[in-house]
Amino acid sequence: MTEYFHHLPARATFAALRMTKLDCFRTDRMLVGLNCFEPGQSQNVHAHAGADKVYVVVSGKATFVVGDERHEGRPGDLVVAPAGVPHGVESAAERTVILAVIAPAPTS
Repeated sequence: MTEYFHHLPARATFAALRMTKLDCFRTDRMLVGLNCFEPGQSQNVHAHAGADKVYVVVSGKATFVVGDERHEGRPGDLVVAPAGVPHGVESAAERTVILAVIAPAPTS
């Protein structure tokens, strides 16, 4: 398969101690990656100054936080966090794969 096409579930990797992150595509303009969670794992609430972030739930279920709102995301859900708005994954209810896109890509 070329770098242009990715089958996301096949790229997912998991770890017992914490969520895993895998870059699928990265340039100075955009970061596209997978966040993979075992049940109970989380991603700390954080914000990106000057960069929007979207999550797409590929598989599983997880509770997302965006600003003051919480939502249980399921496969097919799109979660949007505009620049500067705190966001994260409070807890995965089951093994969960999330496509995460940040534009522009973080510099660190």
